[in-house]
Amino acid sequence: MNERLTKIKNDTSQFWTSRSKKQKIVMIGSVVVVIALAAIVTFFASKTTYVPLYKDLSTREIGQVKEALDSQGVTYQIAPGGTSILVPEEQVDSLLVQLASEGYPQTGSIDYSFANSSGFGMTDNEFNLLKKAATETEIAKLFKNLEGVKDAKVMITVPEEGVFVTDVQGEATASIVLNTDPGYKFTEQQITTMYNLVSKSIPNLKTENIVISNQFSEYFDLNAATADGTSTTTAEGQLQMKKLVERDLQRQVQNMLGTLMGQDKVMVSVTTDIDFKKENREENLVTPVDEENMEGIAISAQRITEQYSGTGAAAAGTPEAETTTDNFTTYNEGTAGNGDYERTEETINNDVNRIRKDIQEAPYKIQDIGIQVIVEPPTATDAASLPDGVREDIEKILSTIVRTTISKDVAAELTQEQIDEKVAVSVQPLYGKATEVADEKPIIPWWVWVIGGILLAVILLLAFFIIRSRKRAKEEEELSILEEQEELMVDDINEEIETEATMRRKQLEKMAKEKPDDFAKLLRSWIAED
Repeated sequence: MNERLTKIKNDTSQFWTSRSKKQKIVMIGSVVVVIALAAIVTFFASKTTYVPLYKDLSTREIGQVKEALDSQGVTYQIAPGGTSILVPEEQVDSLLVQLASEGYPQTGSIDYSFANSSGFGMTDNEFNLLKKAATETEIAKLFKNLEGVKDAKVMITVPEEGVFVTDVQGEATASIVLNTDPGYKFTEQQITTMYNLVSKSIPNLKTENIVISNQFSEYFDLNAATADGTSTTTAEGQLQMKKLVERDLQRQVQNMLGTLMGQDKVMVSVTTDIDFKKENREENLVTPVDEENMEGIAISAQRITEQYSGTGAAAAGTPEAETTTDNFTTYNEGTAGNGDYERTEETINNDVNRIRKDIQEAPYKIQDIGIQVIVEPPTATDAASLPDGVREDIEKILSTIVRTTISKDVAAELTQEQIDEKVAVSVQPLYGKATEVADEKPIIPWWVWVIGGILLAVILLLAFFIIRSRKRAKEEEELSILEEQEELMVDDINEEIETEATMRRKQLEKMAKEKPDDFAKLLRSWIAED
């Protein structure tokens, strides 16, 4: 055993001493790199990856989940802000199921923990708080079932009942914030449904005490125009109608330009001048049926024709004055004794169009409109990145909207230049928009790519040094062979000094080449003499 260890030691020592300085550096560097790579791989392989278990929870709910994880001995991390909790990736699914069976989290449902702890000693305030939370949760669930609504948060304020009958009771109010799909537009029927859902769920809640908006701070107001059209007679109704008209136009332009440029690339503002003057009038019109010839339509006609021929008294009398073209009499005079008589009478009754109109004008007319649009180019800091012609197309679209929206009487008097002046399009960056960065989870972790690149670099480095060392060894071997050949080379005979011995040697070499038999006999004779 000792001999074997000694032999291994000697071989190793001999191998190490036979290597050049560069080869020794390469070997030591390769060992260090391999050890470092092994350490890095071990670190990342053994590192625990934490992923979110719950997001966007209240701090109270985070505390409840934290207590549940502590009781189970699960390692976790709380994200900055205290609204998210992270656990090891391999335990996410099992923890979700287990915590769900225990009633966590309590977002979207009512927290009954304080009620359970109170038992029979629950106060009226605690009961009212529980009732209010239950109502808010159920209303939020109703809103989530509506199309275009992803989530809803409801806040209700219910006034306290007075002790005495004479106490004036306050009115209930409700505020609702919807998380809607981007670009989704609710119809008036859907908005009416939302208001009815809330007002019918809470006693003594009027629709004017309900406020509904979305995450973009857009308000969904109930249409103030009623069936009888009396809402626009008050200043408040007119102002609300003006807001509704401007909001609808703004959404129309925003959706259309957002489809063209991107929803976060366009900002639209619409202003209007609306005339709420109402007019009721009655028109009695008389017009000819045939307007070209200014004639009516014949409803009855009478024609009388009389003729007489013979002897007798001559025709006498004075022709009737032709006052009309419808009735006339023709007299033909003759000689005494013979005469001809002819009478033609035609009566036509004409009638005309008699039109009676009861006209009630629209409750309002849009007399003027202005549309201001800010468009962000594809590259926010480079206005030249906006394709040529896009701005002109937007201005043409907005001009068409202006012409078709304002009153026809006003639009007929406007020229195209005057309509174009009502549109303003500006191309500049939008600095105030909200940017949401989506969490991207790559399929392969980044550290795998780093380790792979390092391994590839080490392999290429080792291959390079191996090829280089082999080339060096080959060159050294060829060099040693050349050196050995140089040592064995015999000096040229021509350079030797001509002596008697050298002359004899050359003669013997020549004889051995040309006459080997005689040379052999000579050698035998020399041997025999010796």
